[in-house]
Amino acid sequence: MSDLAFIQYQLSGVDAQKFLQGQVTLHVERLAEQTPRYTAICDLKGRIQFGLWLNKLDAEHFELVVTQDQSDEFAKHIKKYGAFSKMTLTLVGEVYPTLTSDSTSFAAEVTDISAWQQQAITQGQAYICQATAHEFQPQELRLHQREGVHYDKGCYIGQEIVARLWFKAKPKHWLHLVESTGDVPAVASKPHADVEVVNSVETATGFQALVVAKPAALAELGWTVLDLPEALNGDIARPQ
Repeated sequence: MSDLAFIQYQLSGVDAQKFLQGQVTLHVERLAEQTPRYTAICDLKGRIQFGLWLNKLDAEHFELVVTQDQSDEFAKHIKKYGAFSKMTLTLVGEVYPTLTSDSTSFAAEVTDISAWQQQAITQGQAYICQATAHEFQPQELRLHQREGVHYDKGCYIGQEIVARLWFKAKPKHWLHLVESTGDVPAVASKPHADVEVVNSVETATGFQALVVAKPAALAELGWTVLDLPEALNGDIARPQ
């Protein structure tokens, strides 16, 4: 049984969209309604502090879902930075995930979270929990390939570093789907100096995991690298 849980908030008010536009890595103003996207709030170093599923109901109403272990800090962050915005953050409560194609939706109806974890990992749908906060840059997690980052939008926390990495460099480590036998590696563990575990799950023969790594390091560990879905299987660098 999984210990993973999810908490939903609703952000409502005339300033809700403007506020989120200045917080998350995707372009909120262009986001279609009822199209959930996984996105991020970064820290000043351009690393993901909060991962969240964002669903735009309309320009003044948004559903926001985070892992339960990040929920309290997330609410404090929104209230701190949104103190002078005309909006209200309301706790909805615990919700349960369903993965359809490449998108996760949430509802109050109970679903099998362990089964969702397996599906999400297989589909490359990496997600942040408290243990992995401040560890990864959005590009390392292929978040731009999931439409969770837009590099042509205005300022948000950490935006300059995120943009610099995209336009002038390339991460040395990036997201891979792997499997192997043996014990399941713990989330945020580093089984190699150039490998860090993002998400992991037990399988009948061992484990599968999403890791941010150098390919050569995975070969040294003897882990099998599996194909991600086509949209996430390409080069993470900016097309030249």
